[in-house]
Amino acid sequence: MRGMDIIRVVGVAVLVIWAEQAQAADAQKIGVMDQQAVMERSKAGKSALEEIKQYSVTRQKIIDADEQELKDLERTLQESLSKLSEADKQAKQEQFRGKVEAYQRRLQEFNREVQQKQRDMVGEYSKRIGDAAQIVAQNEGYVAIFDKGNEALLRIVLYHHPGLDVTDLVVKEFDRQNK
Repeated sequence: MRGMDIIRVVGVAVLVIWAEQAQAADAQKIGVMDQQAVMERSKAGKSALEEIKQYSVTRQKIIDADEQELKDLERTLQESLSKLSEADKQAKQEQFRGKVEAYQRRLQEFNREVQQKQRDMVGEYSKRIGDAAQIVAQNEGYVAIFDKGNEALLRIVLYHHPGLDVTDLVVKEFDRQNK
């Protein structure tokens, strides 16, 4: 069984046990939310997503400039190879290889930076969204609010009645907390 399948099975088992206990007690309210939608629809979430986008665009401009410089250098090198001695050819080709390697290192470094910034933002905002969901649960009498997840990552809730979706309430609370 793959890791995601195991998580899904454990999640379903917890839900079944919880549902059985909930049936034995008085009727209890549960809700679901879409954490990604909270990020995309809240003011603070939109701002954070825009910040990541701008950070990535800035890095991409640097990479594009480096790439153009490499193309220009390669073209110049190709044009001048026939005029150079063998030693000069080798020196120019070695210089070009060094620049290509530096470009590749910079590209990898920028990709790592962007990914780390995204991970940091997701971690920070997941906690803050969780705090907002907890307040909604307390204010509205929910005993649990589950994140629906999404197709790209992990879908925890496979089905829910639309009336259980509290995403809009969490967005409002999240905005209230993050003015």
